[in-house]
Amino acid sequence: MIKIDYPAHEFRMKKEKEKELIFDELRKLWVRLTPEEWVRQNFIRYLVYSKSYPSSLVALEKKIMVGEMIKRFDILVYDRAHRPWMMVECKASDVQLKENVLNQVLRYNIAVPVEFLVITNGNYCMAFKKVDMRLLPIDEFPDFEK
Repeated sequence: MIKIDYPAHEFRMKKEKEKELIFDELRKLWVRLTPEEWVRQNFIRYLVYSKSYPSSLVALEKKIMVGEMIKRFDILVYDRAHRPWMMVECKASDVQLKENVLNQVLRYNIAVPVEFLVITNGNYCMAFKKVDMRLLPIDEFPDFEK
């Protein structure tokens, strides 16, 4: 597992109709603050500010077809040629990173093939590089290819 050191950041938050909202800086909109959304927002900050991933190449919660079902990935990072490069599945901090979480991102990977697959619960993440038809665990989060 990879331990993530998140950059300090003061998120914009507000309460509306008894629901807490957080401002998503990439999508430029207010979204409901759930435990999973908290992980997603912090992980995005990590990618963009700590790992220098270009925010213009990061997509959030887009619909994809997995078989005949409509699903949404959490985070998809494109390479400079705008090809899907890394997919990240975010879970709430109390969700353990087990086989079922990895299987979820693997199903999404069928619809959107990528080189790197990541699962995170905010506290830890597991990352894998696809080599041929195998998933190889990696010990460090990949740098964005410049």
